[in-house]
Parts: sequence; structure tokens; C-alpha cells
Amino acid sequence: MALIIKRPSAASLSEKGAGCPKDNIEGRIHSTEIGGAVDGPGVRFVLFLAGCALRCQYCHNPDSWSLKNGRLTTASQIKDEIASYAHFLKRAGGGLTLSGGEPLVQPEFTKTILKAAKALGLHTAIDTSGFLGAQADDDLLADTDLVLLDIKAFSEKRYKEITGVNLQPTLSFARRLAAIKKPIWLRYVLVPGLTDNYNEIANLADFAATLGNVERVDVLPFHKMGEYKWKSLGLSYQLEKTQPPSEAQLAKVRQIFQDNGLKLS
Repeated sequence: MALIIKRPSAASLSEKGAGCPKDNIEGRIHSTEIGGAVDGPGVRFVLFLAGCALRCQYCHNPDSWSLKNGRLTTASQIKDEIASYAHFLKRAGGGLTLSGGEPLVQPEFTKTILKAAKALGLHTAIDTSGFLGAQADDDLLADTDLVLLDIKAFSEKRYKEITGVNLQPTLSFARRLAAIKKPIWLRYVLVPGLTDNYNEIANLADFAATLGNVERVDVLPFHKMGEYKWKSLGLSYQLEKTQPPSEAQLAKVRQIFQDNGLKLS
């Protein structure tokens, strides 16, 4: 029998450490990747944080949903690890990307790591769904050079079907980023039979074009590389029979964004 997926509240997901010295604030991480080349410009140190409020049908890291599954560490330890790669990252035109899970589940930990990376002279990015954008305060965004914003769908009904949460917080966050002219790389995962409604995609493209701060759009093909994790966790994987999109489908979606004056990756 498949496990029932329970979605924790934002408050229960957020870290408890407001009274701790910043260097000693604790956080939980899922994993790290050195040499990432798709999560921002150049070569990246990618830190995957634990915890996520969404339950996306095509998630390839369901083991990152719970904070309990993350490795407990401190901001100081992570800062030291990033510092050991800082010279290489700068020479490679890269920097630090905080991903997940969802980095805004742990906003104070995220903010501390971003500030440390900026002190090292690194370019910074966060990869987020935007659902918890209200937890990103002005100081956190000030130390963020780029937001990789994943918008899963562009109708409330479809978005909730895919993620289990509402779309509106993500759109509000996008508008907030536009108001402060914070660069966005928009990410859209094309899943046949789920996110391939061309009218909805056209509406998303129109919305993105009105923001004025979307530097590029990444149309990403659905894959099932994380399917084994669902099964190992006893979760029901609803997309078992879904195949990746064809090149023709990808080209059509990319053209929709291009027709709205948006740059593609």
C-alpha cells in the first residue's frame, strides 16, 4: 500500500534557530554537487537543502521533502566548504546555487549561506518554486544575484493537481522580483499529458514577458530518473507510464516562449 503524502505547513518546515549566532545556525542539507553547469552561469557549487512544501508528481528528489531526511550541519561548516572551492568557482565564471528540496523552507540558514558566498566574491542563485517567497526577506534577496524560478503550470487547477499547493504565491513572488529588478531564469518542465497544454503555456509566456526581468527560459524535458526513489520510499509514482516529450513537442513549447520575445537557453 502506498504511503499517504502529507504536506507540512511552512511554519513546521522552517528552521528553529532565530536566537543562534549566524555562524552556528543549523540547517539540514540533502546533498551537494561540485561542478554543476545548469543551475546558473558558469560552474556551480550546488547545495541541495532538505525540506519542501510541494509534492510535485514528477519530483526526482522525493527523499528531500522532509527535513528529517537531511544531514544536520552548521552554516560555518558549509561556509568553509564553499570557501575551499571559491577560487576555482570564480575562475570558472560560476558561483553558488542553493536548491533542494526548497531553500526557502530554511530561510535563515539560506540567508546566512548566501551572505557568506557574497563575502567570498561569488555569484549567488537560489532555485525555488516561489511558493514560500514571502519567507525571503529583503536581506536574503539582496545577497541573491539570480533566481531560478520553477513555475510548474499556469492555471490554479493544474498547478494544484501537480504540486498540491496554490499557484498564486509563486506569481506574487515573481511580481515582487520584477519590482526590484531581480534577474529570473524561468524554468518549465514539459510533461506529456500533464504540462503540455499549449494555451496555458502561452499564458505563462505572456505573463513572463510582462515581468521585464526574465533573462531566459529553460524548457526542461520530463524524465523518470527519480522513479526508483518513489518506490524505495513506498510512494505511488503516478507517471510510471509517461514518456519524455518528443523533440517536436519541446520545439513547439520553446517557440511559444520565443514568440513572446523571451530568450531560450
